[in-house]
Formats: sequence, C-alpha cells, structure tokens
Amino acid sequence: MEQYDPLNEQEEFEFEEDLSGEGSETFERFHITVDPGQAPLRIDKFLITRLGGASRTKYQEAADAGYVFVNGKSVKSNYKVKPGDDISVQVIKRAEAFELIPEDIPLNIVYEDDTVLVINKPAGMVVHPAFGHYTGTLVNALAWHLKDSPLFADKTNIRPGLVHRIDKDTSGLLVVAKTEEAKIDLSRQFFNKTTDRKYIAVCWGDIEEGEGTIIGNIWRHAQNRKVMAVYPADGEIGKSAITHYKVLEHLGYVNVVQCILETGRTHQIRAHFKHIKHPLFNDAEYGGNEILRGTTFAKYKQFVQNCFDICPRQALHAKTLGFDHPVTKERLSFDSELPSDMQQLIEKWRTYVAER
Repeated sequence: MEQYDPLNEQEEFEFEEDLSGEGSETFERFHITVDPGQAPLRIDKFLITRLGGASRTKYQEAADAGYVFVNGKSVKSNYKVKPGDDISVQVIKRAEAFELIPEDIPLNIVYEDDTVLVINKPAGMVVHPAFGHYTGTLVNALAWHLKDSPLFADKTNIRPGLVHRIDKDTSGLLVVAKTEEAKIDLSRQFFNKTTDRKYIAVCWGDIEEGEGTIIGNIWRHAQNRKVMAVYPADGEIGKSAITHYKVLEHLGYVNVVQCILETGRTHQIRAHFKHIKHPLFNDAEYGGNEILRGTTFAKYKQFVQNCFDICPRQALHAKTLGFDHPVTKERLSFDSELPSDMQQLIEKWRTYVAER
C-alpha cells in the first residue's frame, strides 16, 4: 500500500513543471527527416549520430518516456528508423535557479491564523514562480505577506507553504501552510484524500444523466506534452483519477456542473470532461474555445463569441475547501462566491435559453 512520505513531492505537483506555463521546465524540439538511403537503425543509435549531446541511455529514456516522435506518433527506443521518417525530439530544458522576490501584491485572504492561510485566487494568477513567470505569482505575494515567516526565509524555494495548487486560469480557494509542521500535516491530508473540494464549472453539451463519476488514469498526452490525457483505469499508463459530478443547471448547449475531486491530478477536471466529450467552456487547451454545440446561425455564433469575451478563460472555479486544522484538529470549511466573469457567463446563457 502506498504510504505518505513528507520528503516526497505530493500528487498535486506531479506534472506542474511544463503545464499551463506554470512550471520550472520548458521544451526545446529538434526535427530530423531521415535520408532516403538510410539503413534500418534503432532510433536511439540514430539520434546519437545525428544529434549527439547526450548518451544513448538518455535517448532511450527520452523515447520510453514519450518524448521521441516518428511521423507524429511517439515511439519506443527500439523503433528502427526508415527512409523518409519524420522524427522530432522534445528535450527538457530546465529553467535556471533564481531568487524568490517578495512583491506587494494584494491578496484576497479568506482566513488566516498563526498556522494556515486560505486564499481566494483570481483567474490569471500563476501559483508559483517558474519559467516565464518569475514575478507576479501567488508565492511572490505570499513572500511579501509572510516575510517574517521562517518557512519563507529560503529564497530559492519556489513553493514555500504550498500543499496543492490550482491552474493559472482557474479561480478559487487555496490553503497555504505558514509553518513546516502545518505543511507536513496538510500534505498528509491531501495525500490521504481527507480534504473536501468542490468546483463549479460550465461545460459544453447537455449531460442527460445528470450526475455520475468519471474514472480514468491521467498522464501527459502522447503527442501534446502541454496537456493531459485520460487512459484506461486498469491500464499501466498514468495515475488513478476520480471525479464525481452533478449537473446543477441545464442551459441549452451548456451545463453548469458541480465537481467533487476524489484525487488531485493535474488538470483533472479539464481532462476528464474533455474525455467524456464535454470540454469546459472556453478551455483553449482542451478544445472548449470552439463552438462545440448549437446552430450555424450567425446570430448564435456572435452570441457565443460574446460569451467567450465575457469569460476569457476556462469556466472553472474552486468554490469550497475543507480540511482539519493542523493544530486544533477542528474541521474548517470555506465557501466562495463565483467570480463575476462566470456569473455573467451563466446569466447570459440563462437569458438565451429563456428567449428561445
């Protein structure tokens, strides 16, 4: 049985490095077209001769991890190249270490004591510094707000106090530890799945069954490494992910849904709803920024475009959060209002349905 280890990173951060621009890594892609006279050769050996710069073992690991593509599909290290093959290789380029800069950025603090801090994060704010986002993040703001806290003394630590996260363009509640002891305790709660988290989302399409559970392993997409994909729950690819949902409101071509997370995988709700063919509204990375349901009339297309303009990000909000206080053990529960962009989006669809 898997056991909690406070020295290991928790599941909330498994794939944070390169997703949504919130990570400490970026990718550099190399492209090669195999010469017409090339004899069959293992791709790891071929890459050594053509690219160099790394050992054969490194190229084997890259291929087996899904970073080597032939004609648009990932291949394993024992694949033999053929004349005309179109080969691309994604190489991880790590961001250089940097010093955390405290910044006086306003925070929407829902609750605070000597041990924990609960924040209502706005959409558009990255949680912690990473490649391309060295400033303006939630952690930069926390470093200023908690500048006297020993936990924030190490300026090379980009995740002080963090035990979970939400995506850049997802709004909602986030708990932050103010002491090392609180961080360990809260991390254990998230690991053991004893926290409560409810999200509100707007998704494309009418989910007729009204409520259900989405079960499917989540792992990086084989071709697009910036998004996640859903794999069979009984398979060997990915880690288990479970999302419970309930339709709160049927609004014609979209639904307002409540999601309860049983696990906390990266992009879990977004990937799961894409998997059941109901992408979140205006989720650009998962196809929700296209008109996926409705008529072909120009008036309707303009209406949907206006909705995209009102809510220019995936319509997802972390509405409630519950956990045991690390010191008092009292159960704390918090609720937040939907942000104005999602409220306006829902109201606009209500009006559209009422006038049809």
